[in-house]
Amino acid sequence: MEGKVVEVNGPLVTVQLADVRTGEQVRIGRLELMGEVIARHGERALVQMYEPTESLRPGEPVTALGHPLSVELGPGLLGGIFDGVQRPLLEHARQHGDYIPRGVHIPPLDRARLWRFEPAPDLAVGMRVEQGVVLGSVQETQTIAHRILVPPGISGELLEIVGAGEITVEAVVARVKTDPGAIQELKLFHRWPVRSPRPYRQRNDAVAPLITGQRILDTFFPLVKGGRAAVPGPFGAGKTMVQQQIARWADADIVIYVGCGERGNELVDILESFPQLTDPNTGRSLMERTLLVANTSNMPVVAREASIYVGVTLAEYYRDQGYDVVMVADSTSRWAEALREVAGRLGQMPVEEGYPAYLASRLAAFYERAGRVQTLAGGTGSITLIGAVSPPGGDFSEPVTSHTKEIVQTFWALTKELADARHYPAVDWVESFSGYVASCSGWWAEHVDPRWAEQRAAALEILAQADELARIVNLVGPEALSPQQRWALEGVALFREGVLQQSALDPVDSYCSPQKQFALLDQMLSIYQQGLDMLELGVPVQELLRLPLLADAQRLKGKYANDQLEGLGKFATQATAEFERLRDEYAQHGKAVA
Repeated sequence: MEGKVVEVNGPLVTVQLADVRTGEQVRIGRLELMGEVIARHGERALVQMYEPTESLRPGEPVTALGHPLSVELGPGLLGGIFDGVQRPLLEHARQHGDYIPRGVHIPPLDRARLWRFEPAPDLAVGMRVEQGVVLGSVQETQTIAHRILVPPGISGELLEIVGAGEITVEAVVARVKTDPGAIQELKLFHRWPVRSPRPYRQRNDAVAPLITGQRILDTFFPLVKGGRAAVPGPFGAGKTMVQQQIARWADADIVIYVGCGERGNELVDILESFPQLTDPNTGRSLMERTLLVANTSNMPVVAREASIYVGVTLAEYYRDQGYDVVMVADSTSRWAEALREVAGRLGQMPVEEGYPAYLASRLAAFYERAGRVQTLAGGTGSITLIGAVSPPGGDFSEPVTSHTKEIVQTFWALTKELADARHYPAVDWVESFSGYVASCSGWWAEHVDPRWAEQRAAALEILAQADELARIVNLVGPEALSPQQRWALEGVALFREGVLQQSALDPVDSYCSPQKQFALLDQMLSIYQQGLDMLELGVPVQELLRLPLLADAQRLKGKYANDQLEGLGKFATQATAEFERLRDEYAQHGKAVA
C-alpha cells in the first residue's frame, strides 16, 4: 500500500494513505524511516516516528507494512541488547559506530548464524499438531535450551519435519497443513505483535516465592514467581541498584531488563556491568540468561512507550517454553510520561497531572501479563513483573504510583530518608506491603522453618515501634523512655543493622540464602526476647546495652557465608550463655529475682 507525506511536524508526520490501520507500521521517505500510525482522519493518517525526521519533505513516498509493531522470536535473543523497537544495538555499533544512522534496518536475529536443531522425538509425519507444541530444540546458550514451538494460531496435520542438523533461523523446519487446507511453513523464528498478549491454556495460582537473596524482600515482603511488584522511590533512593540485585540473584531461568526512558549514563553502567557478572547458579556469564532492552530518554517517545511491550512479549515467549521469567522495567513512570506526550499530541483530554484518562487501564493491562500459567504445550511457565516507579519528590500520591499501588500485590517503597542515612536497600518497612505472605508461608515452612510467618510478624511488630520511639527520643531524650522502650529501641537497631541492611558490594552479604535469612531473623528475635526476660528479672537496661554481643550480632551477616550456618548456631549458644551469666550474676548479688 503506497501513499505520500502531507505534513511534517517534528516527530509527527501526516500522510495520505488509504485503508491503513491504527497501530500499523509504515516506512516513510527515501530513507525508509520507521513509524507507527497512531490516529486516522479520513484518508489521512497521523504517524509517530521512531527516528528523527530532519530533511523529510512533503510528497515523499509512504509504504504500509501490513502489520503492527512486532518482534522476532527465535534463538539468538539471549545475551542481546536491543532498543525499544528491537533493533540490535550491538550489531548497529559494530557496523555503524556509536550512533544509529537513520533508515538502517538490521534484523534483530542474525540470519547467517547456524543453530544445531534437534527435532522432538515424539513427532511423526501425518500426526496432528496443535499450537504451542514443541517441534524441537536449539541450544541457545550453555544453560538454556531454546524450544521451537508451533506458533499460536496454527494447528493441523504435520506434513514434514526436518532432521537434526545445522540450520539458520530462516530455514524451514516443518510444514503444517492447517484445517482450511493452507500449507504453513514453520521456521526457527516467528513474529508476534507486542501489544497482543500471547495465549496460554490456563492461569494457575502462584505458590513458590521468587528468591532474590535480599533479606528485606524475601523475608518481610515476599514476591512469588508469577507475581506483580513495584519499586517506587525518589531520585537517589537506590531503585536501579535494587533492580540490578534482583536481576542478578533471582532464582529465575530468564531475566529481561528493560531500561525505559532512563538516563543514558545509568543504562551504560548496566550495559557494561551485566556482561561482567557471573550467574551464581551456573558460574557462567550472567548474559547467557539475560536479555536487555535499552531505551534512553533521548530516544523517540513512541519507542519508549513500545519498549515495555517489547520486553513483556519476549518474556511471554520464554514463558511459553516452560521457563520462569523475571522482567524488570525501569521505569514505568517514564513509560507513563510517553503515554502523556502521545496523548497530548493527539489532543486527548488530560486528567490527573496531564496523564490520559486511560493511564490506569494501560498499567493494569501491562501488569496483567504477569502470572504463572499452564502453557499451550502443557508445561508450566511464569512471568514475574517488577516495575520501578519514579514519583517526583517521592510523592506516592501522584497518579502513576497510586494506580500502580492498586494493581500490584507487592510494594517495595524506597525512601530518601533511609537512603540519606546510608541504609540500603532503602525499603521502608512501614510503607511497603506484600499480598503473597500467605502463599509463601507454605514454601518457607516446608523448605526452611515452620516458624517463618510467626517470626516475621514478630519482627515487624518490633520495627513498627521505631518511628514513635525515635520521636520521643528527639523530643525529650532516651532517659524519658522506660527500660522496655529503651530495649525496644535497641531491638529496632538490631533488626535494621543485622537483618534489613545489606551491602550489594560485599561478596559475602550480597546474596543471602533463605536458610541464612531465617537464621539471622531468629537470632535477633532470640536476643531481643532474652533481653526482655532479663528486664523482668530486674537487670538494669544499661547493663544489657553494654553487652558486646549486640555489636557482634549486627556483624553476623557479613561474617558467615551461606554455607557457614553452623557459625550462627555457635553464636546463638554463646549469646544464650552470656545472658545466663548476667542473670546469675544479678541473682547472686540479690539485685534480681531469680
